Amino acid sequence: MAAPQPEPWLRRTHSDIPVVHRAVLHALEQAGEDIEAWCKPLPLEDLESRPHGLPSVAFQVRHIARSLDRLMTYAEGNALSEDQLLALRTEEEASPNIAELFAELEETLRRTIQRLAALQPVDLNTPRGLGRAGIPTTVGSILIHVAEHTQRHVGQVITTAKVVASLRS
Repeated sequence: MAAPQPEPWLRRTHSDIPVVHRAVLHALEQAGEDIEAWCKPLPLEDLESRPHGLPSVAFQVRHIARSLDRLMTYAEGNALSEDQLLALRTEEEASPNIAELFAELEETLRRTIQRLAALQPVDLNTPRGLGRAGIPTTVGSILIHVAEHTQRHVGQVITTAKVVASLRS
């Protein structure tokens, strides 16, 4: 059995990109790996269950994907589209199948990494508005929030997946 890899930030990868962008990229890579390890083995019934009233694993996975899309839109200086607003309103709806749930996340992670690369030349102190209220912030602050928000929800995903698995035993 091969030794486990160190976490993405310890693999000495992406050294050619700026440190903030690299940290966000590593957080996204870690999120993808953790979700794959903890969630892909679960059946859809477990992914959608809400043990002890917790948000479901599937909801958290959808929320991670869709919030990444929204946050990157704000970092790019754009307003949310009608499709993004609809996606926000439907995050709690059940997934039709496992493949679709994880495909949405994987595609969003892939696109987010591309969008992150496109933001490399932008000054991190560039002002941006966040949300419908246009809360004043900066590109750098949004990118840092992309990493910490994603990791916060990955922690919830792992915890809920462990609870679901323990209840099945």
